[in-house]
Amino acid sequence: MKKIQAQLKTISKSLASLSKQVERITQQVDKLQPAKKAPAKRKKAVRKAAVRKAPARKAPARKAPARKAAVRKKAAPAAKGKTVLDSVYNLIKRSKKGATIATLKTKTGLDSRQLSNALYKLSKKHMVHAKSRGLYVKK
Repeated sequence: MKKIQAQLKTISKSLASLSKQVERITQQVDKLQPAKKAPAKRKKAVRKAAVRKAPARKAPARKAPARKAAVRKKAAPAAKGKTVLDSVYNLIKRSKKGATIATLKTKTGLDSRQLSNALYKLSKKHMVHAKSRGLYVKK
């Protein structure tokens, strides 16, 4: 029994010294990082038994503010059976030196996301390729 008590005392002393070393190291790290806010000082309390806290109650959910409806551009009216890919591909095919993104945007009436997706799909199907940045040519 006495051996166990002696071992427990040595362990508690070593833990105390380790906690002091950790405190010193955290202070040094805080000095090296002046841009960030320094964390609150830690208390040196050794807990003998773990204490369970009651679970925190959540705040009631707030209702999100009403959003304005986004203004969407109307896409160019597609002819019967024509898809976005067809219209973009036809414009690129008709141009001699290739079509830029700006001209494709104005002639098709598509927004940048739709046009980007269409060009990506056409390039994956090996129908068009980028001659230079923003200039697409038929293969």
